[in-house]
Amino acid sequence: MTAAQVVRHRAGVRGSPIAHSLSPVLHNAAYRELGLTDWHYDGVEVGSDAFVAHVAGLDAAWRGLSLTMPLKEVAFEVATRASEVARTTGAINTLVRSADGWAGDNTDVHGIVQALREVGVGSVRSAVIVGSGATARSAVAAAARLGACEVTFMVRAAARPSTVAAAQDLGLQVRETPLGLWPSHVELVVNTTPPEATAELSACLPDGGGVLLDVVYGSGVTALMTIARSKGYAVVSGTEMLLHQAGEQVRLMTGEPPPLEAMRRALAAALAAPDRP
Repeated sequence: MTAAQVVRHRAGVRGSPIAHSLSPVLHNAAYRELGLTDWHYDGVEVGSDAFVAHVAGLDAAWRGLSLTMPLKEVAFEVATRASEVARTTGAINTLVRSADGWAGDNTDVHGIVQALREVGVGSVRSAVIVGSGATARSAVAAAARLGACEVTFMVRAAARPSTVAAAQDLGLQVRETPLGLWPSHVELVVNTTPPEATAELSACLPDGGGVLLDVVYGSGVTALMTIARSKGYAVVSGTEMLLHQAGEQVRLMTGEPPPLEAMRRALAAALAAPDRP
């Protein structure tokens, strides 16, 4: 953005922590490619206790917000309406200004589905989801959208009741298994937990030709990704999910088709930067 440009439309990412977020890179790259010179996207750290007041203080220039943890659930307090996928997952990662307030949506589901389709996943019958938080509920909805009829939650203790209920509401048979105790056949794995949380389960991953999506980005190639690739899995980085969920946010906020290739180039450049947080 230059001094000569006038910003008439604003958007941004909110959450805590936020310094690592690559959403500003993706959205501003989209604006440049689309010629939206009066749009700008920023990142501001906001916790759950301050979020409602923060949104109330945004003026009419603000067109949309992307939300990371811990705001995906508290966002229902400011949304005047929520999409079906947001209600199903109990998680809002996108707020879009509308005539009657803020519309809540969840583009994480779209991001997961598109990231998997890029490696040739057309449909699945079952999925193992590591973790059971808000992102895991998005993974459940994505698995259901891909035709799954069964989901196994791999968790340290019990899976969150809200996540189990979300899977059951989508008609999925639910199983639970301790960390590292894998089913004999694994078709799809979606890891929603930090890399350090998966160290103890990586070595026990069964051989196979399944697919692994590690949705957490920012740590490079994780141990789980390395082991999965060595055992014949197609491995999908969380940055692919990030790209596609951001593209859908661009569409919702601006009404324009997302320029995914320009966004992908900007993302790759940011990931390669030596001073990246």
